Amino acid sequence: MKKGEKKQINMSHDRKKKYVLEEGVPVPFLQDLGVMTQDGKIVHAKFDKFRQINRFLEFIEDILPELDKGRELTILDFGCGKSYLTFAMYYYLHELKGLTLEVTGLDLKKDVIVHCNELAKKYHYEGLSFLHGDIADYTGTDSADMVVTLHACDTATDYALYKAMKWHAGVILSVPCCQHEVNKQIACEPLEGALKYGLIKERLSALFTDALRADLLEENGYDTQVLEFIDMEHTPKNLLIRAVKSGKEDISAREKTKDMLEALNLELTIDKLI
Repeated sequence: MKKGEKKQINMSHDRKKKYVLEEGVPVPFLQDLGVMTQDGKIVHAKFDKFRQINRFLEFIEDILPELDKGRELTILDFGCGKSYLTFAMYYYLHELKGLTLEVTGLDLKKDVIVHCNELAKKYHYEGLSFLHGDIADYTGTDSADMVVTLHACDTATDYALYKAMKWHAGVILSVPCCQHEVNKQIACEPLEGALKYGLIKERLSALFTDALRADLLEENGYDTQVLEFIDMEHTPKNLLIRAVKSGKEDISAREKTKDMLEALNLELTIDKLI
């Protein structure tokens, strides 16, 4: 650099990130959540939640071409909880993209369901409703365009994935949680040195659970990815399984999955259901 010349600094990393839900544009449900002020500014203490909601909507944005925009779409959200992301999904697909939707959220907490239905009515989201019930027992439909399951605990995720496959859902988005089933069973002599540590065993069990779920989706006609998600609770459980119906079953992968199950001494609920 010649004397007197100013060093050119690359400021590209400082550019303001463009979110799906833009800062400065008031969104009613974000205001009620305390994430956004009345004039559309993001509350500093809630910025992580704002980022998580937008990250989830990026996953939705990616699969938008897979959704039939010429008819009403049926979307199930199993284990919807307080439904931050359910409202975000409905707002994005219906209010911003103009899709006709019938979105149903299901959860075991009655008070949460009552509150969510009140909010849906308040926002005039006519295609959004919430039901009290268990995922395994749900019989409200025999088909679905998209199934979402976020933090459904342990084998509840398996029942959600199985129902999604049974309904030939075009898109599945799943953030698994509390994978206890594998933790109780896993046994593998070559891995004994790692499995003797409780924390390591817990994390390996969670990873093996989700890897096997993804493999089983692949076998049953889905293009499947395991992606990083931003978890509101800041735990290691921050993986999202995204599966898009391809119609091409990978029969050859079945033997490999079977070998893995045997090697780890596992019997998975989702495998039994399928």
